[in-house]
Amino acid sequence: MTQLAKTARVREIGLGIVGAGRIGTLRARLAAGHSAVTSISVSDLDPANARRLSELVGGRSYGDDNLAVIEDPEVTAVIVSTSEGEHLAPMLAAIERGKPVLVEKPIALTVRETDQVLQALKRCGGDLHVGYSRRYKERYQIAKEQVVKGRVGTLTGGAARVFNSRSQALAMLKRNPHATPVVDALTYYVDLMNWLFEGRKLTEIYARGQTGVLKEAGYDVPHVSYSVLTYDDGAVVNLGVSYALPEKYPALGHAARVEVLGTGGVMILDDDHTDQLMYSEIGVPHVYLPDHVVNMVFLQSGTPGDWALGEFWGPIANETRAWLDHLATGRPCTLATPQEARATLEATLAIEHSMRIGMPVTLPLRAG
Repeated sequence: MTQLAKTARVREIGLGIVGAGRIGTLRARLAAGHSAVTSISVSDLDPANARRLSELVGGRSYGDDNLAVIEDPEVTAVIVSTSEGEHLAPMLAAIERGKPVLVEKPIALTVRETDQVLQALKRCGGDLHVGYSRRYKERYQIAKEQVVKGRVGTLTGGAARVFNSRSQALAMLKRNPHATPVVDALTYYVDLMNWLFEGRKLTEIYARGQTGVLKEAGYDVPHVSYSVLTYDDGAVVNLGVSYALPEKYPALGHAARVEVLGTGGVMILDDDHTDQLMYSEIGVPHVYLPDHVVNMVFLQSGTPGDWALGEFWGPIANETRAWLDHLATGRPCTLATPQEARATLEATLAIEHSMRIGMPVTLPLRAG
């Protein structure tokens, strides 16, 4: 089959963006440059935000009515990039209308809401993926390749820890008090480990946390948490998160380290970015926080990626393009499925529950 024949069957995409915040804006800008995307429609609770994004990407329509965008016959696929607690309604609306969905992580903030999504997919069919963008950072794609090829043998254990600044934690919690460092940030590394340990199920989680830094700011949630996750074949993983580093810590996103142990090898992935240091008297803007400028920065530490010479490079770019390619050509993608996202959400909720009760938690959890 010739390349021309393959190209002729590319399906056009009329894209709806529900939520015109930073990530919705970034995905819209990336989508605007994709050859299969023929139009973009935008909704946001703040119509001024919707209008700004629509003008930025040459959108065909905008407004503050999410349902109107999803129902628009010109919209054939939907990106849900609202705040975490507002994912459910637009997801269900898109599923019921047979439109593929990319939703930001976590899929929801409760198991019950996630099960509503799974039930809707079972009833209506559909194509839904969840944006756990660590999967699309090159080093983790390459790590997955080594696991698939059997080069580290059978996985028996692993560890991951992620650091970020307290300013990032406070921004998350202000947006939604249930979007804790565990549920909103460590979730990336729960998903990453579940993906690397694909084919196993988590059976038990034991966790401990420490409160103080965030509590002083009015949020009674741990600023540092550590957990041990056990899979059904006995493999164990240690995960830790601290969102209590100083406000001006040089990382603009995740500073992480990931380790995977197997019967035939080991992978140690340093993702702290301390090898790329810059000091600027002008200052460098934070990727997530408006008006938050740091003078010293670890380059490439912004979690979504970075703009460079007019192009955006990094995990969000890779992930967005992979999803659009999937819709346009049927090409497989490695974005998280809703079932995988449910397992990840369940694990993060179990970590928090274990910290509260001071005891191990057995999975599965009861819906809630």
